[in-house]
Amino acid sequence: MVGGGRGAFIGAVHRMAAAIDGQIELVCGAFSSDPQVSLLSGKDLFLPAERCYASYTQMMEEEAKLPLGERMDFVSIVTPNHLHFTPAMLALEHGFHVVCDKPLCLTLDEAIQLREKVRTTGLIFALTHNYTGYPMVKQARHLVSGGALGKIRRVVIEYAQGWLSDDLESTGHKQASWRTDPALAGIAGAMGDIGTHAENLCAYITGLQVASVCADLHTHISGRRLDDDGNVLLRFENDARGILTVSQVAAGEENNLRIKIYGEYGGLEWTQMEPNTLIVRWNDKPTQIYRTGGPGLCAQAEAHTRLPSGHPEGYLEAFANIYRNVAHCIQARLNHETVDEIYLDFPSADDGVRGMAFIEAVVQSYKEKSWIESERSKTKNI
Repeated sequence: MVGGGRGAFIGAVHRMAAAIDGQIELVCGAFSSDPQVSLLSGKDLFLPAERCYASYTQMMEEEAKLPLGERMDFVSIVTPNHLHFTPAMLALEHGFHVVCDKPLCLTLDEAIQLREKVRTTGLIFALTHNYTGYPMVKQARHLVSGGALGKIRRVVIEYAQGWLSDDLESTGHKQASWRTDPALAGIAGAMGDIGTHAENLCAYITGLQVASVCADLHTHISGRRLDDDGNVLLRFENDARGILTVSQVAAGEENNLRIKIYGEYGGLEWTQMEPNTLIVRWNDKPTQIYRTGGPGLCAQAEAHTRLPSGHPEGYLEAFANIYRNVAHCIQARLNHETVDEIYLDFPSADDGVRGMAFIEAVVQSYKEKSWIESERSKTKNI
């Protein structure tokens, strides 16, 4: 693991998710840019001192010297955005597979370089857009791709949080501080942090690419350097229309990610805060409700469900589905076997490039006060 030491948030989430299925063991890490904190963090996790490294560069070099079976098999990168590109490139250069937190990189140019490295090496690369891991999201994708809703006409996706309603960054709050710093987070605030999740979820379920955007961004907290609220009109490649709205100053909201997709024959609705339910409404028949673990689910939804119906599965299990799928893919490589296609279902570097292109298009649209077409030349073949 790179990052995720004492005081970090997402590192612990990754570790719990990776451990759920018993397929992955944490064996080493460079948990902090401070060597002492890295050592202490590793000690907290009961790792031997010699596998707690002072830097990720040292970790890549030393682990690569170990024989196969003793060295790490893949790297999990759980750092702020500005520290995704370099450790990911180093890992690939040393022959290690990679799981990386989102967004893919700090800039679109970095993302394109990283995607090219993944393609050149042929190594496994997963991006933790964890909301794609929910069984009911996979059921929604199955319904859309199978044509049950007909041609998609409209998408409405909202991601509302309220945790940045106050000036937390001025209090030294670690998560607020880096997420509102352009040098660490990139050119977008809320739109980069949670807007990329919204865009990825939309693309995953619908299979559609955004053709152009018209964006309005705003910063409500005085002195804050990045957007904390925004709305984007979407035009899709199939001529569908959509609205994407995000906010981290929606007072009282927790983590309210909600998507509605409408086709010719019906529409569906899924919300992250009630993730085990998928609602499908039809023009000519009663509303249909799918439940995680219930009857009538597609193979993908069933394969990513662990418990019988009525036993809620949530955020950690969705995260774990990405890690489990990666583990199966790596195990197949090690055993020179062909992996079941159902385990190839996780976000990739291609998804990361598309997400970065979306962020840059949104920011450009806001600055120019106009519709901006997506950069197809940079995101093609994904």
